[in-house]
This record gives sequence, structure tokens and C-alpha cells, in this order.
Amino acid sequence: MQPMSKLDADSLRGYYRKFARFEAAGASPIYAAWAAGVAEDDEIIALLLELPKPKRQANLLFAAARHLGAGDGITPGERPSTAGTNDYASLRTWLLAHWDATRDLMLARSTQTNEAGRCAVLLPALARVERPISLIEVGASAGLCLYPDRYSYTYRTDSGPVTLHPKDGPSTVELVCELTNAQPPDTIPEVAWRAGIDLNPLDITDGDQQEWLRSLIWPEHETRRARLSAASALVAADPPRLVPGDLLETVEGLLDEAPADTQKVVFHSAVLAYVAPDEREKFAALIRMRDDIVWISNEGSGVLPDIGAQVDREPDGRFVLAVDGEAIALTGPHGQSFEGLE
Repeated sequence: MQPMSKLDADSLRGYYRKFARFEAAGASPIYAAWAAGVAEDDEIIALLLELPKPKRQANLLFAAARHLGAGDGITPGERPSTAGTNDYASLRTWLLAHWDATRDLMLARSTQTNEAGRCAVLLPALARVERPISLIEVGASAGLCLYPDRYSYTYRTDSGPVTLHPKDGPSTVELVCELTNAQPPDTIPEVAWRAGIDLNPLDITDGDQQEWLRSLIWPEHETRRARLSAASALVAADPPRLVPGDLLETVEGLLDEAPADTQKVVFHSAVLAYVAPDEREKFAALIRMRDDIVWISNEGSGVLPDIGAQVDREPDGRFVLAVDGEAIALTGPHGQSFEGLE
């Protein structure tokens, strides 16, 4: 193994500081404290630098630690404690005592957070499509976001709440979203065909894989854990088609399979950040070459620079939602908010 440079360490420290300040602050006090602590900890930084770069992510580190019992024994589905065992000093002690198991789990797993709540910010874009949709998700994880037509939605607006239900009636899954500077959708589109792509698709009917998805949810987010349980049960009753493979090698084959009388929609949410920049560019170029699809992206502002450059304000940890490369909104990373762009 090549020795790591000071530049590597400084870059990783900066990443954890940014995660604490922009992603976790206000959303997870526990993760904000943990990330801030890691950023200043030479020993933990050195351990992380021994991992492949994609495996150094804060979400992966903290999920693996919690999955194995860190953080006052927080386990998936339990109410997290705010006791002292959730402070950084306690996490540090735990990591140093359990690093081998944590490292092995981080190498075996990935941050495949499958947040059904993101459908609430995708729906305003999907509702623009007037024909039945063939829906293809890139980075589908367990496929929970492939079912926007099966969930109920409540949009909180300045004029009051607006609620939408599937054609069969209220869903067991309700997604709530704060909507500003935009009109709420007035319909839930028909999804005639759906499929997903992932390097390692998860089986939502498998209990162990569901537990990992629970561990990926931040400790204070009880509503998200309840939503995951409800969405998992709904999707497990009619599991999606999930194709293992690389996005560049797989997406066109699925597009060719989609029924000809439908509008093909390719979407991804919080996925391309985990893809190398040159691969992102190739993927975006491939999608733009197709004139028969609608492309919906929901990514961090720096992930697709030409889209991020369209935003004239600081996203403050929010994603940029774009349709066919045109930025239309800033969105909460878990689907909790939608702010339309002029």
C-alpha cells in the first residue's frame, strides 16, 4: 500500500468538516458531532485512509458502526438515546476497539440509502409527463423510489396542505414535503413499466438487507425508519425488476425493453456522487444523446457542474433537481422540501 500524503489527510478532514457543517447540522446532532470529531482525529483519519477512497464516506462509517452496536447500542428501529454514549469520545473508543469488524463491514457494504421520501420531490417533474411512463432508476438500491404511483403525498404550501392519493385510494405510505415557490402537482402519473439498475441490487424481501437499509437512516430520524418499514412492506408485495450492472453498460438495454407506447423516463437521486467524475460525464452525454427520454436528476450541486452552475444561491446541503439538464428546484436530501427555482 502506498503511503498516504498530508494532502490526502487534509482532503479527508475537509470532507468530514463539510459533512458536519452542511449535511448533518440541523438534521442529526449525533452525526454532526461524530463527523466534527473524526475531522480532528489523527488516528481515525489514518484508519480511514487505509480504505479505498469510495469507502471513506461518513454515512458508511457511521452506519457500519451503528449496525455493529456503536452509539449506545442503537439498532435499526430503536429510538436513539441522547446519552453520553452518543458523544464523539464514546464513538472513538468504540471504533478503536472494533475497527476490524467495522472495516470489514464497510468494505462489504455500500451507502445504498433507499429513501422513498425522495419520490415527493420527483413527483412534480414526473407529473409533467402526459403519457404512461416507463420508469428506469439508475442506482436503484432496493427499488423503493420506483413506486411513485403507489404512495400518497401531502405538500405543505403557503395556501395550506395539498394531498394526492393513488388511483386505488390512500396508500399505507404517506410522503410529506414542504413546497415553496412552486405549484404542487395535481396528479400522480401512471407508471406502466418499471425497472432499476444497481451494481449490487438489494432484495427488499430479505431481512438482513432491510436491516442494513435501516442502519443507513440517521439515528434521530424515526419518521424515516417508520417510512422505510411501510414502503418495504408495500414494495415487497410486488418486487421490482432490478438489473445488476454498470450504469453505462446497462441503461440502454433497459431503454430498448420499455414499451413503445410509453414515455421513457430515466432518473437518479443521490447516486452520481458515488460515480467517478469522468463516468458521470459519459453518462450525462449518453442520456443527452437520446431524444426519446425524459431525464430527471436529483443530485448535489457539484455532482453535475453544468446543472449546479444554473443555481444562483447556496444550496445549503440541498440537492438540485433538473429535468433534461435544466435545474428546476432545490430539494431536501430526504425529500422533505422542494423550493422551485425561477
